[in-house]
Amino acid sequence: MVSDSKIINPGNPHHFVLENVDFVKFVETLDQCKDQIILITDEGDRFNLMSKFSQMVGLFSLIKGGKLTHAKIYCKNSDDEALMFRLGLFGD
Repeated sequence: MVSDSKIINPGNPHHFVLENVDFVKFVETLDQCKDQIILITDEGDRFNLMSKFSQMVGLFSLIKGGKLTHAKIYCKNSDDEALMFRLGLFGD
């Protein structure tokens, strides 16, 4: 779990939502990232998705039919943010 106060700030430009993203492509994109990618659940739990264990635990409830249905994501690194944003926008 991560307790960075910047993550909680809804005005943070590195905080966005991904919806209906292919799960396999999402994990492949995570593997390309260089810094922390934080999943924030609707209940307020935070998972550092650079850990495979956190990926399994954090993403399990968000997967329906092979797609990530809804995820709030925080990227610490702007290059990682671009990768994740591109995935959400174009699906690749």
